[in-house]
Amino acid sequence: MYGRRQERAQFFRHHGFRCTLPREVILDILYKTKSHLSAEDIYFKVHPIYPQIGLTTVYRTLDLLNKMELISRFDFGDGKARYELIKEGDTSHHHHLVCRKCNRVIDYTDFMKEETRFIKKIEEVLSKKHNFEIDSHKIHFQGLCSKCKSEGR
Repeated sequence: MYGRRQERAQFFRHHGFRCTLPREVILDILYKTKSHLSAEDIYFKVHPIYPQIGLTTVYRTLDLLNKMELISRFDFGDGKARYELIKEGDTSHHHHLVCRKCNRVIDYTDFMKEETRFIKKIEEVLSKKHNFEIDSHKIHFQGLCSKCKSEGR
């Protein structure tokens, strides 16, 4: 869907919205990046491509894309929401390592079997304990990245 304009337009129409140029440009920016961008980061990347866009439009678009489950929103404790595209067909699950000094975010994907079993067990216990059907989770670990640790920040 991300590379084909007609499929995007159809997807938006299916959800009751139009696929406007600002929405397309924001999706393209998120598709082309591997980092977790804030609304301001996205605005500064979109503005040279589409100078008419305002920061309010970026915020509204990100809110809509999140509700449509095209992107994920994360709060890593630095006062800024960060966004990441949910890539079509990508079934890889990941967690985040967040440096509390420089705010670097590292995607953590190399789960060991023990880690996967542990998380599934936690979900199972919580589901039973609270009679709650868990369908997803977001985990991030905070600490110091190797650079900040070696610099003694």
